[in-house]
Amino acid sequence: MALAVSVHAEINANGSAILYWTDDIGIFSATRRLSRDGDPTQPALDTHLTDKGASMVFDPQLTLSNSFVNSLGTLQLDLMGQGYIFSEDPRFNQGMFRLQAVQSFSRDTRLRLRYSLVPDQFLGENEDHRLDQSGLADERLSSHIWSVRMERAITEQLEVKLLGRYGLRRYNEAFAQRDTNFFTVGPHLDWRISPGVMLGLGYHYERGLADGRTKPELEDDVSYVNHYVTAELDIELIDRLSLLMAAHYERNNWTSGIPGDERNGGHENIVQGEMILVRQLSEHVRVFGGVQRSSRKESFDTNSVKNTNIGIGLSGSF
Repeated sequence: MALAVSVHAEINANGSAILYWTDDIGIFSATRRLSRDGDPTQPALDTHLTDKGASMVFDPQLTLSNSFVNSLGTLQLDLMGQGYIFSEDPRFNQGMFRLQAVQSFSRDTRLRLRYSLVPDQFLGENEDHRLDQSGLADERLSSHIWSVRMERAITEQLEVKLLGRYGLRRYNEAFAQRDTNFFTVGPHLDWRISPGVMLGLGYHYERGLADGRTKPELEDDVSYVNHYVTAELDIELIDRLSLLMAAHYERNNWTSGIPGDERNGGHENIVQGEMILVRQLSEHVRVFGGVQRSSRKESFDTNSVKNTNIGIGLSGSF
């Protein structure tokens, strides 16, 4: 901010409103955030936290932005707020806030900084591992994530991005052994194959260390090594009508070495696909609808956990 020499006083606003139907309240948030631009490595989801029934979900989002010209180029600041509001179980209602700064050094080079916060997210009722307790207890979580991404256009058709991020997941007292610090590194690539076709690719490596690794008596260490691979395809079918498709794969290798911990030697595979049809109504307004399907399978569980989300929405800028 000390480098700013002039300000574009006009604040730009972008908003959207999406209505979803989900067949599993407990896993909806994790499915929605599994993208290269989201938070693909969500908290560990035990059997008690899934299969919580269907619900309608309202997803409002608003982003306010302004730009500053400085000696390095142009700095854009964004403040975004988003919510998930469930019709069936309001305990799962949650908000997400993001502050972003994008410094453009030239037309081809940008530095993107972000801080994201999801406070006091209710995950469900889960098994209480504390030695003086038994039964189920509310599991709640606050996530703090800082990320940096260097973006560079190699040609007019090809752009590469290098991502690094650091995060904290902090749980309520009943699940404090799951408090996790993690870091992520990985490349992204955007390739404009033709004027109407864009391909996006990404890979993340992530390492997470939980407090449970130092508390063997609780037998609940959710430390992990994660590999995440994604591909996204954006096709302009006709003028003002586009089809967006994406496929994601994630592998969690649990690193617990505690005897009696069900994650000792275990792993998790996640496969997810989505398809969205987008209609541009005007320069500033578009409507869209789509479907998302995911499947999660823990090596120590007999059955996989599946989730389907169907949504329709409207977005605009003003």
